[in-house]
Amino acid sequence: MSIMEEKKGLSLGALTAAVVTSSIGSGVFTLTSSLSGGAAPGPVLLAWVVVGFGIMMLALSLNNLLLKQPESEGIQAYAQAGFGNFAGFVSGWGYWLSAWLGNVAFATVLMSSLGYFFPIFGNGQNIPSVIFASIVSWSLTLIVNRGVESAAAMNTIITICKLIPLFVFIVVGIIVFKGGIFTAHFWSNVASGVAGKASIATQFRSCLMIMMWVFVGVEGASMLSSRAKDKNDAGKATIIGIISLLVIYVLASVLPYGYLSQNELAKINQPAMLYIFQDMVGKWGGAFIGIGLVIAILGSWLSWTMLPADTTMLMAEEKLLPAIFGKKNKKGAPTFSLVLTASLIQVFLVILLFSQEAYNFALSLCTAAIVVCYIFVGLYQVKFSLKNKDTKQLWIGIFAAAFQIVAIVLAGLHFLMLVCIGYLPGIYFYYKAKKDYNIDGGKLTKAETVWSIIIVALAIVSIVMIAMGAIKI
Repeated sequence: MSIMEEKKGLSLGALTAAVVTSSIGSGVFTLTSSLSGGAAPGPVLLAWVVVGFGIMMLALSLNNLLLKQPESEGIQAYAQAGFGNFAGFVSGWGYWLSAWLGNVAFATVLMSSLGYFFPIFGNGQNIPSVIFASIVSWSLTLIVNRGVESAAAMNTIITICKLIPLFVFIVVGIIVFKGGIFTAHFWSNVASGVAGKASIATQFRSCLMIMMWVFVGVEGASMLSSRAKDKNDAGKATIIGIISLLVIYVLASVLPYGYLSQNELAKINQPAMLYIFQDMVGKWGGAFIGIGLVIAILGSWLSWTMLPADTTMLMAEEKLLPAIFGKKNKKGAPTFSLVLTASLIQVFLVILLFSQEAYNFALSLCTAAIVVCYIFVGLYQVKFSLKNKDTKQLWIGIFAAAFQIVAIVLAGLHFLMLVCIGYLPGIYFYYKAKKDYNIDGGKLTKAETVWSIIIVALAIVSIVMIAMGAIKI
Protein backbone atom coordinates (compact mmCIF):
# COMPACT_ATOMS: atom_id res chain seq x y z
CA MET A 1 0.00 0.00 0.00
CA SER A 2 1.50 3.32 -1.04
CA ILE A 3 1.73 6.37 1.22
CA MET A 4 -0.77 8.20 -0.99
CA GLU A 5 -3.31 5.34 -0.72
CA GLU A 6 -2.86 5.14 3.04
CA LYS A 7 -3.50 8.86 3.36
CA LYS A 8 -6.52 8.72 1.09
CA GLY A 9 -8.17 5.80 2.90
CA LEU A 10 -11.52 4.14 2.25
CA SER A 11 -14.78 6.06 1.82
CA LEU A 12 -18.17 5.26 3.38
CA GLY A 13 -19.26 3.65 0.10
CA ALA A 14 -16.21 1.39 -0.03
CA LEU A 15 -16.66 0.36 3.60
CA THR A 16 -20.37 -0.39 3.12
CA ALA A 17 -19.45 -2.44 0.05
CA ALA A 18 -17.05 -4.40 2.25
CA VAL A 19 -19.87 -5.27 4.67
CA VAL A 20 -22.34 -6.31 1.96
CA THR A 21 -19.79 -8.06 -0.24
CA SER A 22 -18.28 -9.93 2.70
CA SER A 23 -21.69 -11.37 3.59
CA ILE A 24 -23.43 -11.91 0.25
CA GLY A 25 -21.66 -14.95 -1.07
CA SER A 26 -22.98 -18.41 -1.78
CA GLY A 27 -25.38 -18.37 1.18
CA VAL A 28 -28.14 -16.16 -0.22
CA PHE A 29 -28.28 -18.24 -3.40
CA THR A 30 -28.73 -21.50 -1.47
CA LEU A 31 -31.00 -20.18 1.29
CA THR A 32 -34.42 -21.37 0.14
CA SER A 33 -33.55 -25.01 -0.40
CA SER A 34 -31.47 -25.16 2.79
CA LEU A 35 -34.26 -23.64 4.89
CA SER A 36 -37.19 -25.47 3.28
CA GLY A 37 -35.62 -28.83 4.04
CA GLY A 38 -36.33 -28.27 7.71
CA ALA A 39 -38.85 -25.46 8.10
CA ALA A 40 -42.15 -24.11 6.78
CA PRO A 41 -42.50 -20.38 5.95
CA GLY A 42 -43.91 -19.49 9.39
CA PRO A 43 -40.93 -20.75 11.43
CA VAL A 44 -38.57 -19.30 8.81
CA LEU A 45 -40.05 -15.82 9.26
CA LEU A 46 -39.94 -16.24 13.04
CA ALA A 47 -36.28 -17.22 12.84
CA TRP A 48 -35.48 -14.22 10.63
CA VAL A 49 -37.02 -11.89 13.22
CA VAL A 50 -34.93 -13.39 16.02
CA VAL A 51 -31.70 -13.66 14.02
CA GLY A 52 -32.20 -10.20 12.55
CA PHE A 53 -32.63 -8.75 16.04
CA GLY A 54 -29.56 -10.55 17.36
CA ILE A 55 -27.36 -9.50 14.45
CA MET A 56 -28.60 -5.91 14.72
CA MET A 57 -27.60 -5.89 18.40
CA LEU A 58 -24.17 -7.08 17.31
CA ALA A 59 -23.98 -4.35 14.67
CA LEU A 60 -25.05 -1.68 17.17
CA SER A 61 -22.42 -2.95 19.61
CA LEU A 62 -19.74 -2.70 16.94
CA ASN A 63 -20.98 0.76 16.01
CA ASN A 64 -20.85 1.97 19.62
CA LEU A 65 -17.40 0.54 20.27
CA LEU A 66 -16.03 1.99 17.04
CA LEU A 67 -17.29 5.45 17.98
CA LYS A 68 -16.24 5.27 21.65
CA GLN A 69 -12.89 3.55 21.07
CA PRO A 70 -11.70 4.64 17.63
CA GLU A 71 -8.16 3.58 18.48
CA SER A 72 -9.17 -0.10 18.46
CA GLU A 73 -8.25 -1.98 15.29
CA GLY A 74 -9.66 -5.37 14.41
CA ILE A 75 -12.42 -7.42 15.98
CA GLN A 76 -10.00 -9.17 18.35
CA ALA A 77 -9.10 -5.81 19.93
CA TYR A 78 -12.31 -5.81 21.99
CA ALA A 79 -11.65 -9.22 23.51
CA GLN A 80 -8.07 -8.23 24.31
CA ALA A 81 -9.05 -4.88 25.83
CA GLY A 82 -11.78 -6.38 27.97
CA PHE A 83 -10.47 -9.77 28.98
CA GLY A 84 -6.72 -9.90 28.37
CA ASN A 85 -4.23 -11.14 25.80
CA PHE A 86 -5.38 -14.76 25.70
CA ALA A 87 -8.97 -13.68 25.01
CA GLY A 88 -7.64 -11.47 22.23
CA PHE A 89 -5.80 -14.45 20.79
CA VAL A 90 -8.88 -16.71 21.01
CA SER A 91 -11.04 -14.10 19.27
CA GLY A 92 -8.50 -13.27 16.57
CA TRP A 93 -7.55 -16.87 15.83
CA GLY A 94 -11.24 -17.81 15.68
CA TYR A 95 -11.82 -15.04 13.16
CA TRP A 96 -8.92 -16.27 11.07
CA LEU A 97 -10.22 -19.86 11.18
CA SER A 98 -13.68 -18.68 10.19
CA ALA A 99 -12.35 -16.76 7.20
CA TRP A 100 -10.50 -19.54 5.44
CA LEU A 101 -13.13 -22.17 6.30
CA GLY A 102 -15.65 -19.84 4.68
CA ASN A 103 -13.44 -19.70 1.61
CA VAL A 104 -13.59 -23.50 1.40
CA ALA A 105 -17.39 -23.25 1.39
CA PHE A 106 -17.22 -20.59 -1.33
CA ALA A 107 -15.06 -22.89 -3.44
CA THR A 108 -17.54 -25.78 -3.31
CA VAL A 109 -20.51 -23.67 -4.45
CA LEU A 110 -18.45 -21.79 -7.03
CA MET A 111 -17.51 -25.03 -8.75
CA SER A 112 -21.03 -26.49 -8.61
CA SER A 113 -22.28 -23.23 -10.15
CA LEU A 114 -19.71 -23.40 -12.92
CA GLY A 115 -20.81 -27.00 -13.43
CA TYR A 116 -24.16 -25.59 -14.63
CA PHE A 117 -22.31 -23.99 -17.56
CA PHE A 118 -19.40 -26.40 -17.98
CA PRO A 119 -20.20 -30.11 -17.43
CA ILE A 120 -16.53 -30.93 -16.83
CA PHE A 121 -16.88 -29.53 -13.29
CA GLY A 122 -19.85 -31.78 -12.49
CA ASN A 123 -21.13 -31.21 -8.95
CA GLY A 124 -18.01 -29.25 -8.03
CA GLN A 125 -16.21 -32.09 -6.26
CA ASN A 126 -13.88 -33.59 -8.83
CA ILE A 127 -10.26 -33.10 -9.90
CA PRO A 128 -10.96 -30.38 -12.55
CA SER A 129 -12.94 -28.45 -9.91
CA VAL A 130 -10.12 -28.64 -7.36
CA ILE A 131 -7.57 -27.50 -9.94
CA PHE A 132 -9.67 -24.52 -11.04
CA ALA A 133 -10.61 -23.56 -7.47
CA SER A 134 -6.93 -23.68 -6.54
CA ILE A 135 -6.10 -21.29 -9.37
CA VAL A 136 -8.81 -18.90 -8.16
CA SER A 137 -7.62 -19.11 -4.55
CA TRP A 138 -4.00 -18.30 -5.35
CA SER A 139 -4.99 -15.58 -7.85
CA LEU A 140 -7.04 -13.77 -5.19
CA THR A 141 -4.13 -14.12 -2.79
CA LEU A 142 -1.86 -12.41 -5.32
CA ILE A 143 -4.41 -9.59 -5.80
CA VAL A 144 -4.58 -8.87 -2.07
CA ASN A 145 -0.82 -9.18 -1.80
CA ARG A 146 -0.60 -6.20 -4.16
CA GLY A 147 -2.37 -3.98 -1.62
CA VAL A 148 -5.55 -4.03 0.46
CA GLU A 149 -6.79 -0.67 -0.83
CA SER A 150 -6.89 -1.75 -4.48
CA ALA A 151 -8.72 -4.96 -3.54
CA ALA A 152 -11.30 -2.97 -1.54
CA ALA A 153 -11.94 -0.70 -4.53
CA MET A 154 -12.64 -3.80 -6.62
CA ASN A 155 -15.16 -4.88 -3.96
CA THR A 156 -17.30 -1.80 -4.63
CA ILE A 157 -17.65 -2.74 -8.30
CA ILE A 158 -18.36 -6.40 -7.52
CA THR A 159 -21.10 -5.44 -5.04
CA ILE A 160 -23.02 -3.49 -7.68
CA CYS A 161 -22.72 -6.31 -10.22
CA LYS A 162 -23.97 -9.08 -7.95
CA LEU A 163 -26.92 -7.14 -6.49
CA ILE A 164 -28.53 -6.84 -9.94
CA PRO A 165 -29.54 -10.54 -10.30
CA LEU A 166 -30.70 -10.59 -6.68
CA PHE A 167 -32.90 -7.54 -7.29
CA VAL A 168 -34.37 -9.07 -10.47
CA PHE A 169 -35.06 -12.36 -8.66
CA ILE A 170 -36.87 -10.54 -5.85
CA VAL A 171 -38.98 -8.45 -8.27
CA VAL A 172 -40.00 -11.51 -10.30
CA GLY A 173 -40.61 -13.42 -7.06
CA ILE A 174 -43.08 -10.74 -5.95
CA ILE A 175 -44.87 -10.86 -9.32
CA VAL A 176 -45.34 -14.66 -9.34
CA PHE A 177 -46.06 -14.89 -5.60
CA LYS A 178 -49.27 -16.78 -4.74
CA GLY A 179 -50.73 -16.32 -1.27
CA GLY A 180 -52.55 -19.65 -1.37
CA ILE A 181 -49.33 -21.62 -1.84
CA PHE A 182 -47.53 -19.54 0.79
CA THR A 183 -50.15 -20.12 3.50
CA ALA A 184 -51.06 -23.74 2.64
CA HIS A 185 -48.71 -25.19 5.25
CA PHE A 186 -47.56 -22.04 7.00
CA TRP A 187 -46.43 -23.67 10.27
CA SER A 188 -46.20 -27.37 9.36
CA ASN A 189 -43.05 -28.92 7.93
CA VAL A 190 -44.22 -30.96 4.94
CA ALA A 191 -40.82 -31.45 3.30
CA SER A 192 -39.49 -34.95 2.71
CA GLY A 193 -42.67 -36.58 3.94
CA VAL A 194 -42.35 -35.54 7.58
CA ALA A 195 -45.61 -33.60 7.83
CA GLY A 196 -46.53 -32.80 11.38
CA LYS A 197 -43.47 -34.50 12.89
CA ALA A 198 -41.32 -31.41 13.37
CA SER A 199 -42.41 -28.91 16.01
CA ILE A 200 -42.13 -25.18 15.45
CA ALA A 201 -39.19 -25.14 17.87
CA THR A 202 -37.38 -27.86 15.90
CA GLN A 203 -38.01 -26.04 12.63
CA PHE A 204 -36.76 -22.81 14.21
CA ARG A 205 -33.53 -24.49 15.35
CA SER A 206 -32.90 -25.89 11.87
CA CYS A 207 -32.78 -22.33 10.51
CA LEU A 208 -30.25 -20.83 12.92
CA MET A 209 -26.89 -22.00 11.57
CA ILE A 210 -27.97 -21.33 7.97
CA MET A 211 -29.16 -17.80 8.75
CA MET A 212 -26.14 -16.97 10.90
CA TRP A 213 -23.87 -18.18 8.10
CA VAL A 214 -25.23 -15.63 5.63
CA PHE A 215 -24.48 -12.82 8.09
CA VAL A 216 -20.85 -13.81 8.55
CA GLY A 217 -18.84 -10.80 7.43
CA VAL A 218 -21.02 -7.99 8.78
CA GLU A 219 -18.03 -6.81 10.78
CA GLY A 220 -16.17 -6.12 7.55
CA ALA A 221 -16.13 -2.36 8.10
CA SER A 222 -14.85 -2.89 11.63
CA MET A 223 -11.97 -5.02 10.41
CA LEU A 224 -11.05 -2.36 7.84
CA SER A 225 -11.59 0.54 10.25
CA SER A 226 -7.90 1.35 10.32
CA ARG A 227 -8.11 2.04 6.55
CA ALA A 228 -11.09 4.43 6.75
CA LYS A 229 -10.94 8.15 6.03
CA ASP A 230 -13.13 8.66 9.10
CA LYS A 231 -13.69 6.14 11.93
CA ASN A 232 -17.34 7.24 12.06
CA ASP A 233 -17.79 5.91 8.51
CA ALA A 234 -16.93 2.38 9.64
CA GLY A 235 -19.74 2.42 12.22
CA LYS A 236 -22.27 3.84 9.76
CA ALA A 237 -21.28 1.26 7.14
CA THR A 238 -21.97 -1.58 9.59
CA ILE A 239 -25.51 -0.34 10.34
CA ILE A 240 -26.40 0.41 6.71
CA GLY A 241 -24.96 -2.92 5.64
CA ILE A 242 -26.90 -5.02 8.18
CA ILE A 243 -30.26 -3.41 7.32
CA SER A 244 -29.65 -3.93 3.60
CA LEU A 245 -28.66 -7.54 4.14
CA LEU A 246 -31.70 -8.35 6.27
CA VAL A 247 -34.12 -7.03 3.64
CA ILE A 248 -32.36 -8.95 0.86
CA TYR A 249 -32.19 -12.22 2.79
CA VAL A 250 -35.80 -12.23 3.97
CA LEU A 251 -37.21 -11.50 0.52
CA ALA A 252 -34.86 -13.89 -1.31
CA SER A 253 -35.58 -16.80 1.04
CA VAL A 254 -39.30 -16.35 1.74
CA LEU A 255 -40.77 -15.32 -1.64
CA PRO A 256 -40.14 -18.75 -3.25
CA TYR A 257 -42.48 -20.29 -0.63
CA GLY A 258 -45.23 -18.48 -2.52
CA TYR A 259 -44.23 -19.94 -5.88
CA LEU A 260 -43.45 -23.61 -5.16
CA SER A 261 -44.55 -25.86 -2.31
CA GLN A 262 -42.14 -26.48 0.54
CA ASN A 263 -41.68 -30.08 -0.56
CA GLU A 264 -40.75 -28.96 -4.08
CA LEU A 265 -38.32 -26.34 -2.77
CA ALA A 266 -36.59 -28.85 -0.50
CA LYS A 267 -35.89 -31.17 -3.44
CA ILE A 268 -34.37 -28.52 -5.71
CA ASN A 269 -30.67 -28.91 -6.46
CA GLN A 270 -28.19 -26.40 -5.10
CA PRO A 271 -27.67 -23.56 -5.75
CA ALA A 272 -31.44 -23.32 -5.31
CA MET A 273 -31.99 -19.76 -6.55
CA LEU A 274 -30.51 -20.65 -9.92
CA TYR A 275 -33.00 -23.46 -10.54
CA ILE A 276 -35.98 -21.62 -9.02
CA PHE A 277 -35.45 -18.61 -11.28
CA GLN A 278 -35.00 -20.89 -14.27
CA ASP A 279 -38.40 -22.40 -13.45
CA MET A 280 -39.90 -18.91 -13.14
CA VAL A 281 -38.68 -17.35 -16.40
CA GLY A 282 -37.04 -20.07 -18.47
CA LYS A 283 -33.54 -21.29 -19.30
CA TRP A 284 -32.01 -17.82 -19.47
CA GLY A 285 -32.93 -17.29 -15.82
CA GLY A 286 -30.58 -20.03 -14.68
CA ALA A 287 -27.68 -18.52 -16.60
CA PHE A 288 -28.52 -15.03 -15.30
CA ILE A 289 -28.48 -16.12 -11.65
CA GLY A 290 -25.48 -18.38 -12.26
CA ILE A 291 -23.37 -15.46 -13.46
CA GLY A 292 -24.46 -13.38 -10.47
CA LEU A 293 -23.61 -16.24 -8.14
CA VAL A 294 -20.11 -16.60 -9.56
CA ILE A 295 -19.53 -12.85 -9.13
CA ALA A 296 -20.93 -12.95 -5.59
CA ILE A 297 -18.65 -15.79 -4.55
CA LEU A 298 -15.57 -14.20 -6.07
CA GLY A 299 -16.40 -10.94 -4.27
CA SER A 300 -16.84 -12.62 -0.90
CA TRP A 301 -13.78 -14.78 -1.46
CA LEU A 302 -11.79 -11.62 -2.19
CA SER A 303 -13.01 -9.96 1.01
CA TRP A 304 -12.28 -13.04 3.07
CA THR A 305 -8.77 -13.16 1.66
CA MET A 306 -8.25 -9.57 2.85
CA LEU A 307 -9.76 -9.77 6.33
CA PRO A 308 -7.96 -12.78 7.87
CA ALA A 309 -4.60 -11.45 6.71
CA ASP A 310 -5.43 -8.14 8.36
CA THR A 311 -6.36 -9.99 11.56
CA THR A 312 -3.15 -11.98 11.94
CA MET A 313 -1.13 -8.88 11.06
CA LEU A 314 -2.83 -6.88 13.82
CA MET A 315 -2.44 -9.80 16.24
CA ALA A 316 1.29 -9.86 15.49
CA GLU A 317 1.49 -6.11 16.12
CA GLU A 318 -0.15 -6.71 19.51
CA LYS A 319 2.40 -9.50 20.15
CA LEU A 320 -0.30 -12.18 20.23
CA LEU A 321 1.43 -14.02 17.36
CA PRO A 322 5.09 -14.26 16.26
CA ALA A 323 6.48 -11.28 14.34
CA ILE A 324 6.52 -13.13 11.01
CA PHE A 325 2.70 -12.91 10.86
CA GLY A 326 2.97 -9.13 10.76
CA LYS A 327 5.81 -8.84 8.28
CA LYS A 328 4.67 -6.65 5.36
CA ASN A 329 5.81 -6.35 1.77
CA LYS A 330 6.30 -3.07 -0.11
CA LYS A 331 2.53 -2.78 -0.65
CA GLY A 332 1.81 -3.11 3.07
CA ALA A 333 0.34 -6.61 2.75
CA PRO A 334 1.25 -9.43 5.21
CA THR A 335 2.62 -11.95 2.71
CA PHE A 336 3.33 -14.76 5.19
CA SER A 337 -0.24 -14.68 6.56
CA LEU A 338 -1.69 -14.64 3.05
CA VAL A 339 0.41 -17.59 1.88
CA LEU A 340 -0.32 -19.61 5.05
CA THR A 341 -4.07 -19.08 4.66
CA ALA A 342 -4.00 -19.96 0.96
CA SER A 343 -2.00 -23.11 1.73
CA LEU A 344 -4.58 -24.32 4.26
CA ILE A 345 -7.38 -23.65 1.79
CA GLN A 346 -5.44 -25.71 -0.74
CA VAL A 347 -5.29 -28.66 1.66
CA PHE A 348 -9.03 -28.53 2.30
CA LEU A 349 -9.82 -28.23 -1.40
CA VAL A 350 -8.20 -31.64 -1.86
CA ILE A 351 -10.15 -33.02 1.12
CA LEU A 352 -13.37 -31.93 -0.65
CA LEU A 353 -12.85 -34.79 -3.08
CA PHE A 354 -13.66 -37.23 -0.28
CA SER A 355 -16.53 -35.38 1.41
CA GLN A 356 -20.20 -35.54 0.47
CA GLU A 357 -21.26 -32.72 2.81
CA ALA A 358 -18.32 -30.39 2.23
CA TYR A 359 -20.37 -27.20 1.87
CA ASN A 360 -22.61 -27.69 4.91
CA PHE A 361 -19.71 -28.83 7.06
CA ALA A 362 -17.49 -25.90 6.06
CA LEU A 363 -20.23 -23.30 6.58
CA SER A 364 -21.11 -24.74 9.99
CA LEU A 365 -17.50 -24.65 11.20
CA CYS A 366 -17.04 -21.17 9.74
CA THR A 367 -20.09 -19.89 11.60
CA ALA A 368 -19.17 -21.61 14.88
CA ALA A 369 -15.66 -20.13 14.76
CA ILE A 370 -16.82 -16.57 14.23
CA VAL A 371 -19.52 -16.84 16.90
CA VAL A 372 -16.64 -16.93 19.41
CA CYS A 373 -15.54 -13.50 18.16
CA TYR A 374 -19.08 -12.13 18.25
CA ILE A 375 -19.62 -13.31 21.83
CA PHE A 376 -16.53 -11.40 22.94
CA VAL A 377 -17.82 -8.26 21.18
CA GLY A 378 -21.11 -8.50 23.10
CA LEU A 379 -19.38 -9.20 26.41
CA TYR A 380 -16.99 -6.28 25.99
CA GLN A 381 -19.92 -4.03 25.05
CA VAL A 382 -21.48 -5.02 28.39
CA LYS A 383 -18.27 -4.38 30.34
CA PHE A 384 -17.58 -1.08 28.58
CA SER A 385 -21.17 0.14 29.11
CA LEU A 386 -21.14 -0.80 32.80
CA LYS A 387 -17.93 1.16 33.26
CA ASN A 388 -19.44 4.20 31.54
CA LYS A 389 -22.88 3.76 33.16
CA ASP A 390 -24.65 3.67 29.80
CA THR A 391 -27.85 1.66 30.37
CA LYS A 392 -29.01 1.69 26.75
CA GLN A 393 -25.74 0.34 25.40
CA LEU A 394 -25.57 -2.14 28.28
CA TRP A 395 -28.80 -3.82 27.18
CA ILE A 396 -27.65 -3.84 23.56
CA GLY A 397 -24.52 -5.70 24.65
CA ILE A 398 -26.50 -8.15 26.78
CA PHE A 399 -28.81 -8.98 23.89
CA ALA A 400 -25.88 -9.28 21.46
CA ALA A 401 -23.94 -11.72 23.65
CA ALA A 402 -27.02 -13.68 24.76
CA PHE A 403 -28.18 -14.21 21.19
CA GLN A 404 -24.84 -15.60 20.03
CA ILE A 405 -24.53 -17.92 23.04
CA VAL A 406 -28.08 -19.27 22.84
CA ALA A 407 -27.94 -19.62 19.05
CA ILE A 408 -24.77 -21.74 19.01
CA VAL A 409 -26.13 -23.93 21.82
CA LEU A 410 -29.36 -24.54 19.92
CA ALA A 411 -27.63 -24.99 16.55
CA GLY A 412 -25.09 -27.53 17.83
CA LEU A 413 -22.27 -27.32 20.37
CA HIS A 414 -20.41 -30.11 18.58
CA PHE A 415 -19.43 -27.61 15.89
CA LEU A 416 -17.83 -25.42 18.56
CA MET A 417 -15.96 -28.48 19.83
CA LEU A 418 -14.64 -29.20 16.34
CA VAL A 419 -13.37 -25.63 16.06
CA CYS A 420 -11.15 -26.34 19.08
CA ILE A 421 -9.07 -28.62 16.83
CA GLY A 422 -8.16 -25.56 14.78
CA TYR A 423 -6.88 -23.84 17.93
CA LEU A 424 -4.16 -26.45 18.54
CA PRO A 425 -1.52 -24.85 16.28
CA GLY A 426 -2.73 -21.41 17.34
CA ILE A 427 -1.95 -22.08 21.00
CA TYR A 428 1.59 -23.03 19.98
CA PHE A 429 2.02 -19.77 18.03
CA TYR A 430 0.63 -17.78 20.98
CA TYR A 431 3.11 -19.46 23.32
CA LYS A 432 5.95 -18.83 20.86
CA ALA A 433 5.04 -15.13 20.67
CA LYS A 434 5.16 -14.86 24.47
CA LYS A 435 8.53 -16.58 24.45
CA ASP A 436 9.92 -14.43 21.62
CA TYR A 437 8.85 -11.19 23.31
CA ASN A 438 9.56 -12.47 26.84
CA ILE A 439 6.01 -11.69 27.96
CA ASP A 440 5.20 -13.02 31.45
CA GLY A 441 8.64 -14.57 31.53
CA GLY A 442 8.04 -16.29 28.20
CA LYS A 443 5.45 -18.62 29.73
CA LEU A 444 1.69 -19.02 29.81
CA THR A 445 0.02 -17.63 32.92
CA LYS A 446 -1.94 -20.00 35.18
CA ALA A 447 -5.25 -18.84 33.71
CA GLU A 448 -3.93 -19.19 30.15
CA THR A 449 -2.66 -22.67 30.96
CA VAL A 450 -6.06 -23.72 32.30
CA TRP A 451 -7.91 -22.41 29.26
CA SER A 452 -5.36 -23.99 26.93
CA ILE A 453 -5.85 -27.36 28.63
CA ILE A 454 -9.62 -27.03 28.27
CA ILE A 455 -9.34 -26.21 24.55
CA VAL A 456 -6.90 -29.07 23.94
CA ALA A 457 -9.14 -31.48 25.87
CA LEU A 458 -12.19 -30.49 23.81
CA ALA A 459 -10.15 -30.91 20.64
CA ILE A 460 -9.07 -34.42 21.68
CA VAL A 461 -12.65 -35.37 22.58
CA SER A 462 -13.79 -34.10 19.18
CA ILE A 463 -11.16 -36.17 17.37
CA VAL A 464 -12.19 -39.28 19.33
CA MET A 465 -15.87 -38.66 18.58
CA ILE A 466 -15.07 -38.30 14.87
CA ALA A 467 -13.13 -41.58 14.94
CA MET A 468 -16.04 -43.31 16.69
CA GLY A 469 -18.57 -41.88 14.25
CA ALA A 470 -20.36 -39.85 16.93
CA ILE A 471 -19.58 -36.69 14.96
CA LYS A 472 -19.89 -36.97 11.20
CA ILE A 473 -17.99 -34.75 8.81
